[in-house]
Amino acid sequence: MTTTDAPQTPAEGPAPGRGHEDAGTRRRGLPSLGGLGRDLGLILALVALVVLGAATSGERFLSVGNLMVILQQAAIIGVLSIGVTFVITSGGIDLSVGSVMGLATVWASTLATQTMAQDTHWVVMIFAALAVGTAAGVINGLIVAYGNVVSFIATLAMLVAARGLAEIISDRRTQIVRVDPFLDAFRGSVLGVPVIVWIFVLVAAAGWFLLNRTTFGRRTVAIGGNPEAARLAGIKIRRHTVMVFALSGLTAGIAGVMMLARTTAGTSTNGYLYELDAIAAVVVGGTLLIGGRGTIIGTVLGVLIFATLSNLFIQNNLSISAQSLAKGAIIVVAVLLQQRFAARSRSS
Repeated sequence: MTTTDAPQTPAEGPAPGRGHEDAGTRRRGLPSLGGLGRDLGLILALVALVVLGAATSGERFLSVGNLMVILQQAAIIGVLSIGVTFVITSGGIDLSVGSVMGLATVWASTLATQTMAQDTHWVVMIFAALAVGTAAGVINGLIVAYGNVVSFIATLAMLVAARGLAEIISDRRTQIVRVDPFLDAFRGSVLGVPVIVWIFVLVAAAGWFLLNRTTFGRRTVAIGGNPEAARLAGIKIRRHTVMVFALSGLTAGIAGVMMLARTTAGTSTNGYLYELDAIAAVVVGGTLLIGGRGTIIGTVLGVLIFATLSNLFIQNNLSISAQSLAKGAIIVVAVLLQQRFAARSRSS
């Protein structure tokens, strides 16, 4: 593998800010509405759910309090999904984010960590969660990049290991957060919007900028679209892979901080199956499972769609089983649409 790290984008990769443009349309010199069309479809789906919720639950669904609940439910999964978007765009998968988030909440809420936070500053708890998440992501990246293990297996192993370590550290007990300044900082609101929702907004904005306006994002897309072309262009694929998984781990650590603030407890069950919700939101949002195309805006809309759907089912006293069935149907439709889009792109 070449040792140079050229800043230019490979010819096969999308140009800056045009990650959603159809290649065949570009060759024909015609404007593409692919990305805009997908986002518009997601927006219409979200609006349809809101209208359905208003029709079935009335003012209760449209109340400010309920809308804030939806946003808070979306925030934690949303932050996880931002990191997963980068991994899937690069052609990988991360099944461990839910377990890593749970481990981060346990580590940050141990007696030793909370004692240190009380003696110094509550930021210690944040640092602990972020460090645990990033370290787990780096381990995933090293195993995938340098161990030549497919990301599905590597992150599946981390899923099991992180959950097991969290159980060992907590002795399968719930650890209550007793650092009041930490809770005060994250359980409040700014301009009437909960702090954890603002965190989601900031992470999503940073993720959009990183993916669409930086060399890091262009290289991520290039590696997912054509790894060999990316290698020939001078991109250090292994190093970049480690960085992408580290980013996913970092977002899992941030989500862990948010979970601690919302539940006031660290437990090994935190984040259980959250990785599936995150991946589902990313796929529904329009990021290709085979890599090469990612969209942060689509991911955010996908998260909001699932959060609104869950709230709609709760408001109407529908079973969790029916909710899961609806989610599964949405995922299948999204994947089928992806396959159709990919086949159309190859034939163009």
